[in-house]
Amino acid sequence: MQKPTPIDEEIKLDTKHYIVSETDAKGKITYANDYFMEISGYNKEELIGQPHSIIRHPDMPKIVFKLLWETLKQGKNINTVVKNLAKDGRYYWIFTEFEIRRDKESNKIIGYHASRKTISKHVVEIIADLYKKLLEIEKNEGVEQSEEYLILFLKEKGDDVNFTNIMEEIHRFY
Repeated sequence: MQKPTPIDEEIKLDTKHYIVSETDAKGKITYANDYFMEISGYNKEELIGQPHSIIRHPDMPKIVFKLLWETLKQGKNINTVVKNLAKDGRYYWIFTEFEIRRDKESNKIIGYHASRKTISKHVVEIIADLYKKLLEIEKNEGVEQSEEYLILFLKEKGDDVNFTNIMEEIHRFY
Protein backbone atom coordinates (compact mmCIF):
# COMPACT_ATOMS: atom_id res chain seq x y z
CA MET A 1 0.00 0.00 0.00
CA GLN A 2 1.48 3.33 -1.08
CA LYS A 3 1.73 6.07 1.55
CA PRO A 4 -0.23 9.26 0.81
CA THR A 5 1.63 12.44 0.07
CA PRO A 6 1.30 14.78 3.06
CA ILE A 7 -0.64 17.98 2.49
CA ASP A 8 -0.68 20.97 4.78
CA GLU A 9 -4.21 20.53 6.09
CA GLU A 10 -4.93 19.53 9.66
CA ILE A 11 -7.87 17.37 10.62
CA LYS A 12 -9.71 18.85 13.58
CA LEU A 13 -10.46 16.19 16.19
CA ASP A 14 -13.57 16.04 18.33
CA THR A 15 -12.60 16.59 21.98
CA LYS A 16 -15.32 14.15 23.07
CA HIS A 17 -14.02 11.17 21.08
CA TYR A 18 -11.00 8.92 21.46
CA ILE A 19 -9.14 7.22 18.65
CA VAL A 20 -8.54 3.64 19.80
CA SER A 21 -6.50 0.83 18.32
CA GLU A 22 -4.86 -2.39 19.39
CA THR A 23 -1.90 -4.19 17.89
CA ASP A 24 -0.17 -7.49 18.31
CA ALA A 25 3.28 -7.62 19.92
CA LYS A 26 4.94 -6.68 16.62
CA GLY A 27 2.80 -3.58 16.06
CA LYS A 28 0.34 -4.97 13.49
CA ILE A 29 -3.16 -3.57 13.91
CA THR A 30 -5.70 -6.03 15.31
CA TYR A 31 -8.45 -3.54 16.21
CA ALA A 32 -9.45 -0.01 15.18
CA ASN A 33 -12.49 1.82 16.51
CA ASP A 34 -14.89 3.67 14.22
CA TYR A 35 -13.41 7.08 15.09
CA PHE A 36 -9.92 5.86 14.15
CA MET A 37 -11.24 4.74 10.77
CA GLU A 38 -13.14 8.02 10.29
CA ILE A 39 -10.13 10.22 11.08
CA SER A 40 -7.47 8.13 9.31
CA GLY A 41 -9.63 7.59 6.23
CA TYR A 42 -8.84 3.87 6.14
CA ASN A 43 -11.52 1.22 6.41
CA LYS A 44 -11.29 -1.85 8.61
CA GLU A 45 -9.98 -4.09 5.82
CA GLU A 46 -7.22 -1.60 5.02
CA LEU A 47 -6.10 -1.34 8.65
CA ILE A 48 -6.35 -4.81 10.19
CA GLY A 49 -3.09 -6.71 9.76
CA GLN A 50 -1.15 -3.61 8.69
CA PRO A 51 1.75 -2.20 10.71
CA HIS A 52 0.66 0.78 12.79
CA SER A 53 3.25 2.78 10.88
CA ILE A 54 0.67 2.96 8.05
CA ILE A 55 -0.34 6.28 9.62
CA ARG A 56 3.17 7.52 10.47
CA HIS A 57 3.72 11.06 9.28
CA PRO A 58 7.13 11.80 7.75
CA ASP A 59 7.47 14.77 10.14
CA MET A 60 7.83 12.30 13.03
CA PRO A 61 11.43 11.71 14.12
CA LYS A 62 12.53 8.07 14.21
CA ILE A 63 14.01 8.55 17.67
CA VAL A 64 10.52 9.06 19.15
CA PHE A 65 9.44 5.62 17.94
CA LYS A 66 12.75 4.04 18.92
CA LEU A 67 12.34 5.26 22.50
CA LEU A 68 8.64 4.41 22.53
CA TRP A 69 9.28 0.79 21.48
CA GLU A 70 12.20 0.44 23.90
CA THR A 71 9.94 1.57 26.74
CA LEU A 72 7.09 -0.76 25.76
CA LYS A 73 9.41 -3.74 25.35
CA GLN A 74 10.64 -3.11 28.91
CA GLY A 75 7.06 -3.72 30.01
CA LYS A 76 6.31 -0.07 30.75
CA ASN A 77 3.33 1.93 29.51
CA ILE A 78 4.10 5.28 27.88
CA ASN A 79 2.39 8.46 26.73
CA THR A 80 3.55 10.49 23.77
CA VAL A 81 2.53 13.20 21.32
CA VAL A 82 2.34 12.03 17.71
CA LYS A 83 1.61 13.59 14.35
CA ASN A 84 -0.24 11.07 12.19
CA LEU A 85 -0.93 10.93 8.46
CA ALA A 86 -4.41 10.23 7.13
CA LYS A 87 -4.99 8.24 3.94
CA ASP A 88 -5.81 11.42 2.00
CA GLY A 89 -2.56 13.13 3.04
CA ARG A 90 -3.98 15.36 5.76
CA TYR A 91 -2.57 15.16 9.28
CA TYR A 92 -3.68 15.19 12.90
CA TRP A 93 -1.84 15.68 16.20
CA ILE A 94 -2.75 13.45 19.12
CA PHE A 95 -1.76 12.63 22.66
CA THR A 96 -1.46 8.85 22.85
CA GLU A 97 -1.59 6.62 25.91
CA PHE A 98 0.06 3.28 25.09
CA GLU A 99 -0.77 0.36 27.37
CA ILE A 100 0.70 -3.12 27.29
CA ARG A 101 -1.65 -6.08 26.87
CA ARG A 102 -0.47 -9.29 28.54
CA ASP A 103 -1.50 -12.92 28.36
CA LYS A 104 -3.34 -13.67 31.61
CA GLU A 105 -1.63 -17.02 32.13
CA SER A 106 1.95 -16.41 31.01
CA ASN A 107 2.10 -12.63 31.64
CA LYS A 108 3.86 -12.38 28.25
CA ILE A 109 3.30 -9.19 26.22
CA ILE A 110 0.80 -10.06 23.49
CA GLY A 111 0.10 -6.59 22.17
CA TYR A 112 -0.64 -2.97 22.84
CA HIS A 113 -3.69 -0.81 23.36
CA ALA A 114 -3.56 2.86 22.35
CA SER A 115 -6.08 5.58 23.21
CA ARG A 116 -5.61 8.93 21.57
CA LYS A 117 -7.15 12.31 22.17
CA THR A 118 -6.78 15.80 20.85
CA ILE A 119 -4.23 18.18 22.37
CA SER A 120 -3.97 21.94 22.68
CA LYS A 121 -2.39 24.07 19.99
CA HIS A 122 0.16 25.26 22.53
CA VAL A 123 1.41 21.70 23.15
CA VAL A 124 1.57 21.10 19.40
CA GLU A 125 3.68 24.22 18.91
CA ILE A 126 6.14 23.18 21.62
CA ILE A 127 6.48 19.58 20.48
CA ALA A 128 6.46 20.42 16.73
CA ASP A 129 9.54 22.61 17.19
CA LEU A 130 11.33 19.84 19.09
CA TYR A 131 10.35 17.19 16.53
CA LYS A 132 11.47 19.44 13.67
CA LYS A 133 14.89 19.82 15.29
CA LEU A 134 15.18 16.06 15.96
CA LEU A 135 14.20 15.27 12.38
CA GLU A 136 16.75 17.74 11.02
CA ILE A 137 19.48 16.13 13.13
CA GLU A 138 18.41 12.64 11.99
CA LYS A 139 18.59 13.65 8.33
CA ASN A 140 22.01 15.29 8.67
CA GLU A 141 23.73 13.27 11.40
CA GLY A 142 21.67 10.15 12.14
CA VAL A 143 19.33 8.78 14.79
CA GLU A 144 22.09 8.42 17.41
CA GLN A 145 22.84 12.16 17.27
CA SER A 146 19.14 12.89 17.44
CA GLU A 147 18.92 10.80 20.60
CA GLU A 148 21.89 12.65 22.12
CA TYR A 149 20.20 15.98 21.39
CA LEU A 150 16.96 14.77 22.99
CA ILE A 151 18.79 13.55 26.10
CA LEU A 152 20.50 16.94 26.49
CA PHE A 153 17.20 18.73 25.86
CA LEU A 154 15.55 16.68 28.62
CA LYS A 155 18.46 17.22 31.05
CA GLU A 156 18.00 20.96 30.63
CA LYS A 157 14.41 20.52 31.87
CA GLY A 158 15.58 18.83 35.06
CA ASP A 159 17.45 15.78 36.32
CA ASP A 160 14.28 13.75 36.83
CA VAL A 161 12.86 14.46 33.35
CA ASN A 162 13.12 11.68 30.78
CA PHE A 163 11.35 10.68 27.59
CA THR A 164 8.92 8.46 29.48
CA ASN A 165 7.52 11.33 31.51
CA ILE A 166 8.21 14.43 29.36
CA MET A 167 5.13 13.92 27.20
CA GLU A 168 2.85 13.63 30.20
CA GLU A 169 4.42 16.73 31.75
CA ILE A 170 4.05 18.74 28.54
CA HIS A 171 0.45 17.67 28.19
CA ARG A 172 -0.43 18.35 31.82
CA PHE A 173 1.15 21.78 32.15
CA TYR A 174 0.48 23.28 28.75
